Amino acid sequence: MTPAELSRTVLHAVCRAVEDGVLDAPVPESVSVERPRPGGSGDYATNVALRLAGPAGQQPRAVAEVLRDRMAEAPGIASIEITGPGFLNITLGEGAQQALVRSVLEQGRDYGWVELTGEIAQPSYRAEVRAAVVADALRRILGSQGVLVRTSCEGKADPAWVELRVRIEAQEGRRQLPADVTPVPADDDAATLVRRLGVDAARWGLLSAASHDRPRTGDELLVQQESNPLFKVRYAYSRTRALARGAKELGFSRAADTYVDAPALTAAIGDYPGVLASAARLRAPDRLARHLEATADALLAFQHTVLPLDDETDGNDGNDGKDRKDEKPMAAHPSRLALAEAAGTVLAGGLSLLGISAPEYL
Repeated sequence: MTPAELSRTVLHAVCRAVEDGVLDAPVPESVSVERPRPGGSGDYATNVALRLAGPAGQQPRAVAEVLRDRMAEAPGIASIEITGPGFLNITLGEGAQQALVRSVLEQGRDYGWVELTGEIAQPSYRAEVRAAVVADALRRILGSQGVLVRTSCEGKADPAWVELRVRIEAQEGRRQLPADVTPVPADDDAATLVRRLGVDAARWGLLSAASHDRPRTGDELLVQQESNPLFKVRYAYSRTRALARGAKELGFSRAADTYVDAPALTAAIGDYPGVLASAARLRAPDRLARHLEATADALLAFQHTVLPLDDETDGNDGNDGKDRKDEKPMAAHPSRLALAEAAGTVLAGGLSLLGISAPEYL
């Protein structure tokens, strides 16, 4: 069960409680689920009972009990515990990880995207390279969340922004909106950044820091080591492709059939839709960049278990698996490969929304 599916399950429980007459409160348009905070338990938690308690005229724990009774039998849920004033802490059942991985692989880079909502956004940015790149990333991220987006520049656009993959939209005949995308400016202009760092590193440097912080556009973005977050994220993606090639050489393919003990990686994959939603809601592309770093860390800590032997190559020479044809994969290896490829889907999809390429070889 993905977080989006779990959110719909909780919302369905609210609807049933209202229809049954045991909860007199307006049904919210959506319900958020997130990882439990300190003191919580299970895989996910929601504060929906606290939100509904006031309008319903009931104690939060009483509302939580009503919802727990209506969620307990839902497929994919093993148990539900009420903690604190009325938080619902949900433990997913056996098979939840496998279902998550299958869902990610089926959806591909559309994983985490939602259907059109009818909402319209018009981010306006000042005429400065970092603001232009942030607005462009917001256009992509908001679009993934079903929002129709059109950006505008408060001032004269720099044609060199196109080199940074910024879509400069025509402004003729449009009412000029005051700038609401106003991050701390970059020290260099677009042409200088592209010449010094290249497009991918320049965009990462402009997007990975919070808007109120200075952009990170130093030469450290060119370092080909895991100490460089951009290199680490792109390298992690390239490792998922190398593992797929190695598995093919060894004669097996991905299959999310068995549970894989990789909680950090599973959590990173499962949390991705919520990260996209919060990055869109808060207009903060840096949240997506940080999540990609966390996903890369989890993948790189896990990747050595995917093939039958520890991979002694770096994945860049095309020889993954060629020297190990006598090694026999066990039942767990196809599921480990599926989990790794699901992580690769998240990494590639997230980089695409930041306007950054995801190379198969690095």
